[in-house]
Order: sequence, then structure tokens, then C-alpha cells
Amino acid sequence: MIRQLAFDLPSRVALGREDFFVSPSNALAVAAVGSWRDWPGARMLLLGAAGSGKTHLAHVWEAEAGARIIAADALTRCDPNELAEGPLAVEDADRIAGDSAAETTLFHLMNLTLAQRQPLLLTAEHAPRDWGLCLPDLLSRAQAFPVARLEPPDDALLAAVLVKLFSDRQITVAPTLIPYLVSRMDRSFAAAHDLVAALDARSLAEGRPITRQLAAPLLDSEGSAQ
Repeated sequence: MIRQLAFDLPSRVALGREDFFVSPSNALAVAAVGSWRDWPGARMLLLGAAGSGKTHLAHVWEAEAGARIIAADALTRCDPNELAEGPLAVEDADRIAGDSAAETTLFHLMNLTLAQRQPLLLTAEHAPRDWGLCLPDLLSRAQAFPVARLEPPDDALLAAVLVKLFSDRQITVAPTLIPYLVSRMDRSFAAAHDLVAALDARSLAEGRPITRQLAAPLLDSEGSAQ
């Protein structure tokens, strides 16, 4: 049943393996992360644009490897020796550039996990050379990581992302709406997130289900703004 009541329900982000859609644009990255027992030096850098599935894939790996996940900007509040005791994923490693304490902690963590032969997964939007790191040793270590890259979405993946984003918001839409949106929206993960949020907001505000009629003005305004 299509949601019609104007209740602003909280989103519940599904991060299980069964919720991750594999397509040609992400298959190589999924395979690389999944082969974590064979990572060179027991480390991997997962790159991808915002909304591309880095966090989701990190959680899939967390479940498979018995790993722990921590945000890079929280590293200075943790004990690196404790973090290095098991498999670890550090998210958004590119966001600590310029934070000398966080950069130093991540460098020590790289050394500790290497010494203890524990797998270390880093996620970031950009390659290390573009992070703006101040610690040369950290830059050198980060650049030596093997890389798995989540590429821009193809039609199948973009459709799956839209379905998941609606599902996370507890919204059911007609199946025919998804290809309609895919064929008219900006082709990026960020655009998918923004579009679903905008459709949800308009649906709540107007007390109408999410249909082509509701979506058309948003898509038209998006196209005219480009």
C-alpha cells in the first residue's frame, strides 16, 4: 500500500548483505572487499562518491570479518592498541586532513594493525594524494594501500539505490515509478538521495502519494537548474 498519511516517520537504513545490490559498476569493489583474507598487507582502501555505498559495504565486511567500524574523526577518543586487536574499518579517512592528532593516531593504527596482522579497511571519497594530509609518513602509507573503487551508478544500480532509499524511509512506490525517475534524474548517488528526500517531503506536505504527477515538477526544476 502506498503511504498516504502525513506522518514524518524516521528512516531505518538497511545495511545487511542482502540489501546491497551488486551491479557492473560496483562488482569489482564488492569482490575486492569480500576477498579480505587475501588483501596485500591485510589492508584495503575503498573509494567512492558520497552515497555510493561505502558505509553499507563496510558494514557488510564488518559482519563477515567480525570487524569493528569507527569514524576517522573519532580516532583520537579511542585507544589505538585496543582498536588494532581485531579487524577494523575506519570510515571517511579523508576527513581528518589537517587534524594533526587524528593523522598521527591513524598512522600509529596503520603500524599496529600491520604488526598484529589485522585487516584494516579505510573508506574515503578521494585518493590519498587529494586528502590534504600534513603528515608525510601517513600520506606515504595511505598511498601504498590497494584500492577498491565504487564507480558511478549504471541504470540497474541507480534503480536499486532508489528502491532502497524509499524502503529506508518506509515508503512503497509503484514499480513503474523507478524507471521513470532513473530516466529523468541526474545520474549520481547524491542526486538519488536528494530526490527521494524531496519527494518524501512534498508527499508529506501535500498529503499525496509519491507518483509521476508528484515527481514531475521536481524533476523539471532539477533539469532547468542544470
